[in-house]
Amino acid sequence: MTRQDASDLFGRRHVERYRETDGEHGHDWRHGSSTLLLTTTGRRSGQPHTSPLIYGRHGDDYLVVASKGGSDAPPAWYVNLTAHPDVDVQVLGDRFRAHARTATPEEKPELWNTMTEEWPAYEDYQRKTDREIPVVVLERR
Repeated sequence: MTRQDASDLFGRRHVERYRETDGEHGHDWRHGSSTLLLTTTGRRSGQPHTSPLIYGRHGDDYLVVASKGGSDAPPAWYVNLTAHPDVDVQVLGDRFRAHARTATPEEKPELWNTMTEEWPAYEDYQRKTDREIPVVVLERR
């Protein structure tokens, strides 16, 4: 099994267990952070794709970071939502539609700080790449 195969399997299992248990298994993550499930529409395939992501809150909005561990390329889910910004979100047992947008340059510093409090490694990820890592705002519809 390749590293990518193991990663895909872990991601699928995480999503399945999260859905089956309304987040009882999978919501609480490492170092006190929490995950949600984000379902985007494939920009080419039109098929749904679900990713477990660490999240934060800003008022009523949910925040996620398109870090891909500091890769120079953005994660596929981010590229998908830039093409199709209407997404499905699950937080514990709460499932809802949301509109996804990239934080503006004016709001990003505050939202970035919120997210680095959730997962401090985002700072390391940003240092690893020249790509400006986006914070995504998920606005409930």
